[in-house]
Amino acid sequence: MIFSHHKSSAQQKEMMVRISEIEIFPADLEEYSAILKAEAAASVKLEPGVLSIFPMYQKHNPTQIRILEIYANREAYESHLKTPHFQHYKTSTLKMVKSLKLIDMNALDSQTMQEIFRKLK
Repeated sequence: MIFSHHKSSAQQKEMMVRISEIEIFPADLEEYSAILKAEAAASVKLEPGVLSIFPMYQKHNPTQIRILEIYANREAYESHLKTPHFQHYKTSTLKMVKSLKLIDMNALDSQTMQEIFRKLK
């Protein structure tokens, strides 16, 4: 079992998983949402190393945005930050964001996560 766990940890180090917790000023919510939706779609479509940019909002508090970000590796993430669509998102929404917290995560079960993506096809 220890060897199996070690292998899983090595796989996790390659993949980068993050949850972004974002609070938007209420007056900016509609514009922010449109910009984020376009950025997420472009990232997943155009960047092979971006596995997920999955934005969502709290059902009873839509100014509370969460984004599940999954990148093939750290290099894919660094490359993503330099893309025109991310730069547009970042500069266009800077004044709309009340708070931002980036939380790096590790997958507990990367094998099952791969099955989830297969089911989506």
